[in-house]
Amino acid sequence: MSATWWLMQGEAAVGELRQYGVDQPVFLCHFTPGPAWETVRAQFEAWSALRGQDPDGSRTAQVIRSIMDLGLRLVPTDDSPSMALFTECILRIDGHTARLRY
Repeated sequence: MSATWWLMQGEAAVGELRQYGVDQPVFLCHFTPGPAWETVRAQFEAWSALRGQDPDGSRTAQVIRSIMDLGLRLVPTDDSPSMALFTECILRIDGHTARLRY
């Protein structure tokens, strides 16, 4: 079984995620940018680029906070409830792939 979600910012479609596999506990997805992708792209690219030691977690927290502040939600294409990013699920986008955990 595969799932599909819309990444939304309010009523604006940021992109679509289509599951193609599972690497427990993560869903592996293809990511297709939507019309509002450019408004959030820099924040996801900053998280994807985060490398190296972060002993106190402050760099990671700063990057994640910038994404949380966008008010993004994942909306399943079935009738399941939507999920707020970083409170109900974690999403990493790297180019045309995404990793979703909830």
